[in-house]
Amino acid sequence: MMNSKFLRFTQRKLVLFASIAALGFTAPSGAALPFSANGEELPSLAPMLDDVSSAVVNISTSSTIQVEENPLLKDPFFRRFFEGMPQGPRDRKSQSLGSGVIIDSENGYIVTNHHVVGKADKIIVHLEDGREFEAKVVGSDSDTDVAVIEVEARNLNALELGDSDALRVGDFVVAIGNPFGLGHTVTSGIVSALGRSGLNIEEYENFIQTDASINPGNSGGALVNLRGELIGINTAIIGRAGNVGIGFAIPVNMVNGLVAQLVEYGEVKRGQLGVYIQDLTPDLAEALDLGDKTGALVTEVIPGTAADDAGLQSGDLITEVNGKQIKGAASLRNTVGLLRVGSELDISYVREGKEKSLSTKIKSSAGTEVAAADDNAVKDATEKLKGASLQALEGDEGVLVVGVDPNSPAGESGLLPNDIITKVNQEPVKTPDDVMRLAKKDKKRVLLNIRRGQGSMFLVIQ
Repeated sequence: MMNSKFLRFTQRKLVLFASIAALGFTAPSGAALPFSANGEELPSLAPMLDDVSSAVVNISTSSTIQVEENPLLKDPFFRRFFEGMPQGPRDRKSQSLGSGVIIDSENGYIVTNHHVVGKADKIIVHLEDGREFEAKVVGSDSDTDVAVIEVEARNLNALELGDSDALRVGDFVVAIGNPFGLGHTVTSGIVSALGRSGLNIEEYENFIQTDASINPGNSGGALVNLRGELIGINTAIIGRAGNVGIGFAIPVNMVNGLVAQLVEYGEVKRGQLGVYIQDLTPDLAEALDLGDKTGALVTEVIPGTAADDAGLQSGDLITEVNGKQIKGAASLRNTVGLLRVGSELDISYVREGKEKSLSTKIKSSAGTEVAAADDNAVKDATEKLKGASLQALEGDEGVLVVGVDPNSPAGESGLLPNDIITKVNQEPVKTPDDVMRLAKKDKKRVLLNIRRGQGSMFLVIQ
C-alpha cells in the first residue's frame, strides 16, 4: 500500500503545479526554471526577479530638524542650574531609509514617496550593482505622497509599467524594497483589496491593499505582478511595529498621471470641478428615486466654477467621468484631483431619474492661478497664503477658508478651516482674487481680519 505521507505530498505537489499552470505563469525568454535534485522542475519567481530587481533602488537620506528648547529652561529659576550648557532651539541631524523605482533609464528618473525625500538635505541612491549616486528632487506632491528624483547614471534598468486598473482581488504580487535597511528584499502575497480610501493617510487615496510583507524602509519600493510589471508604489502599513499582513500601495496608473506634471512643473497643478459631494446612502437613493445606481451625490455647486458653468445642480448623481465609473465621493475626488488644469471632462450623471451628460474643463483654483503668474509680487503673496483653499461666499460676507495645510505658511501662522477672511491689509474682500490681489501689496506680510465662530481677530502671515 502506498505510504499516506507520500500520497499527501504528491497531491500537494500536483495542486501546486496545477495552480501555477492556471495562473499562466511563464518564465521570461532565455530564463530557465531551476531544477531539484531529482530533475523535476520547481516553480520559482527567480527568473522574473532577475530581470526587475535592478530597477528597484535603496534610498538613504539625511535632513536637519530643529529640536525645541526644554520649557524648564525658559524659567529663570531653572535656567541658572544649566549655565554653560547649550540653550535655545538647536539643529539635529536625522537619517532615514526608503526605496525607489527607476521608471526612465535615459533621464535617470526614479519614483519614490514624498515622505522619503520631501525634507531631505541629501539623498543617496544605492543601486543593486553596488553603485551609489547623489540624487536631486525633480518634483514632489505631498497630497498623494509621490515624488520623482533624478540621478546622473548610465546603464540603468527601468521597470516596465503595468495596468493597475486591470488588477483583481486575489492576483499574486511581489513587493521589492529596502525594509529596515537590509537592502534588496523580496516578499510575495496577493492583492487583498482595491480602491481603499478614507484611511486619512494621504489627501488622495485609492490604495491597493496587499498581504505581501511591507515594512519600514519599503516606502517607495515596487509592487509588481508575476510578469514583472510595476503595478504599485508601496507606501504605508497598518501598525507601528511593522508588517501585520495589511500594506498599501499607490496604483501605478495614479502615479503615472502625476509623474508628467512633477517632471514638467515640479508640482501637481490641481484644479477644481467646483462641487460639494457625498456618498449615496440607501436612504438618499430611495428619497431621490435613484434605485440601485452608484456615484457621487452633488450637495452644492460653487458659483463661478466649472461645475456651475456646465450646469450641474444640487441633487445630481455623477456616475462617470471620462468613461470611468464613479463609485462614490472619494472616487470622484481622486479622478478630478489628479487631472491637470484645463483637462476636458465628460461627465455622465442622473437628474430626477434621467441619465444625462455634459462636457466641461477643469478650472484652476485661485491659489494655483496666481502661482502661475509671472509677477514676483504675486508669487510672494501666493507663498504667504500657500496651503489655504479659499471660496467666495454669497453676499458681502467675505471669503471662506475651505481647507488649510497645517505645515504650510498659512497653517503655521494660525489660519484654520472655516475661518472667514473679511479684510486683507485693512481692505474688504469678497472673492479669492481680492485676497490675492491685496496680499501682494505688502511683500513682507499679510494682515488679515478673521471672523472665527462668534468672534473676530487679526492674523499676520509673514
